[in-house]
Amino acid sequence: MNTEFAGFPEEGFKFLRNLKRNNRRDWFQPRKEIYLEQVRGPMVQLVDALNRSLARLAPTYIHPPEKAIYRVYRDTRFSHDKTPYKTHIAAIFPRRGMAKHVGGGLYISVSPWEVEVAGGAYMPGPEQLNLIRYYLAGHHEEFRKITGEPTFKRLLGSVIGDQLMRVPKGFEKDHPAADLVRYKQIYVDATLDPALALTPKLLPEIVARMKAMLPLLEFLNRPLVDAQRVPRASEFFL
Repeated sequence: MNTEFAGFPEEGFKFLRNLKRNNRRDWFQPRKEIYLEQVRGPMVQLVDALNRSLARLAPTYIHPPEKAIYRVYRDTRFSHDKTPYKTHIAAIFPRRGMAKHVGGGLYISVSPWEVEVAGGAYMPGPEQLNLIRYYLAGHHEEFRKITGEPTFKRLLGSVIGDQLMRVPKGFEKDHPAADLVRYKQIYVDATLDPALALTPKLLPEIVARMKAMLPLLEFLNRPLVDAQRVPRASEFFL
């Protein structure tokens, strides 16, 4: 059995369940140390363990815990839900040199209700989305091969994401990739039994899914990486 990560303590899950019932500052603040020790501390250990696996599988996705782990505080500026704290803990592993959510990256979330392992281009900007769409149009057979692979489908299911009602401007409606270029975001999202999070079995289950989704992430990132390599016109005159 893998001993790199022992699992989250039950005390951490108890804290998150209580936080859901008492999601307010006057309850959280006196108990913040419990959160740091029993929830965030184990998440740091998990991220460290995942980074050791990524060092073997895909070093360009290594992300240190201090940057990978999301804050407990919710952004309530544009939400009807004004509760101040998240009742899960999450981390993200973007490809080196890319901003969070823009290109293909890895994401994990742990709570007493579910464990989520996701990956893909979740919030590409207009420029990045356009690059991905044109790459999909020219390489749709490779994309379908990656996402149709048996291990991929067993561990991750099917690709999901918000879609346009119609094929975007610049693409023929009868193009063989017409269904793919309609995506506004492209990702996979697998959920695991939260009971796994309390055991050493969590780490290998996450690593297996990360390994399965890496070909998809590299596919989505390829046009973005290539675009970064194209020199600006001004560079020719330096």
